Amino acid sequence: MDESQLQKRPQPTAEAEQAEPARASESAAAQGASTPARTSAPASDADLRASDADRDRVADILREALAEGRLDASEHSERLDRTYAAKTMGELEPLVRDLPVGRASAPASAPAAGRSHDYALTGENPNLVGIIGGAERKGRWRVGSKINAVAIVGGVEIDLTEATFTSPELVIHCTCIMGGVSIKLPENVTLRGGGVVGIMGGSDIKAFEADDPSAPVVRVDGFAFWGGVEAKAKRGKKVKDWSKKGVEG
Repeated sequence: MDESQLQKRPQPTAEAEQAEPARASESAAAQGASTPARTSAPASDADLRASDADRDRVADILREALAEGRLDASEHSERLDRTYAAKTMGELEPLVRDLPVGRASAPASAPAAGRSHDYALTGENPNLVGIIGGAERKGRWRVGSKINAVAIVGGVEIDLTEATFTSPELVIHCTCIMGGVSIKLPENVTLRGGGVVGIMGGSDIKAFEADDPSAPVVRVDGFAFWGGVEAKAKRGKKVKDWSKKGVEG
């Protein structure tokens, strides 16, 4: 190529030089628009925080497995400790992975149509655990529809004589391994037992029916291995008005 041909080649104008960066910018913008924005991945089910209801469900499955002989006492104790220490669903799931869930894992039934008040939401549903020690709940407090009591080489005392009953039925699940659970009630509520399985242990539940058909019903069930469950009324203590939930005596 000679010098005359080089001189004839068109040189880029100033306008073309300014337009080139603009075209590059538009191309980059178009590519960015076609690429979906990255969003943080949602937490997996295993990372979800466990609720008290989730821990209670697993405890029920473990209790049933112990009663059926699927777990021995030491296995049940170890898994139960891990259940109440669990913070996430991923920590709970391995504890029952090798067990048939049965009825204990069935979801809670939906509230009846037209029900205007959910009693269980107005009171406490505590987990009382005494391991080589004791736990108690007494005095004036609002009790809900469920109490879990676990006594392992220890004791649990539940005193409902001054409690406010916020649910028409209260179920107390007891697990006793070389320990005991003591339950005291006002004398004019209904107490029903018969649901405690004893292996080298047992229960002393003095069942009775209240005269008032609208009185709360307390049911006691669970498992006692070298331990015991006692439930009885405290004479002189009565809930005097169900609508006001007052206590006399």
